[in-house]
Amino acid sequence: MSIEVILKETVEHLGRRGEIVKVANGYARNYLLPRKLALAVTDENKRQVDRERAKAEVREAEERTAAQAFATRLESVEISIPRRVGENETLFGSVTSADIADALAERSLPIDRRKIQLVEPLKTLGDHVVPVKLHREVTAQVTIKIVPAV
Repeated sequence: MSIEVILKETVEHLGRRGEIVKVANGYARNYLLPRKLALAVTDENKRQVDRERAKAEVREAEERTAAQAFATRLESVEISIPRRVGENETLFGSVTSADIADALAERSLPIDRRKIQLVEPLKTLGDHVVPVKLHREVTAQVTIKIVPAV
C-alpha cells in the first residue's frame, strides 16, 4: 500500500522539495513524517509548500548569485604555496585542501576546506587547477602554484 506525500526537503533518490511523491505507507509513517521531511497531501499543506517554495527559490537565486561573484574573485587569484623540496625537486610531504584553504584565507578569501575538491593531495611542483564547489551549481577553478621554499 502506498501514500502520497509532499516533500519539504530534497530527499536523495526520492525527489526534490515541493514534489508530490508516492511512497510506501511505512516509509512515510516511520521515516519521512517524524523527521519532518514530508507532509501529508492536503489543500492547506499544498498552499504552505507553495509559499515555502517561492521563498526558497528567491533565497536559492541570491545564494547562486553570491557564489558566482565569489567564484569570479577566486578564479582571478593565483595562490603560491612554498614547500621544501629534495634534490630531485620532490616535495617533502604534500599540499592538502587545508593548506589551500589557509592560503586563500591569507588573501582574505575564506573558504571551508571541505569545499575544495582534491582527489588526492598535490605532490609535485608547478601549477595545479583545483575545483572549489561553492554552490550546488557553481564550481570555481583555482590555480595553485607550488614553488620551492627558499
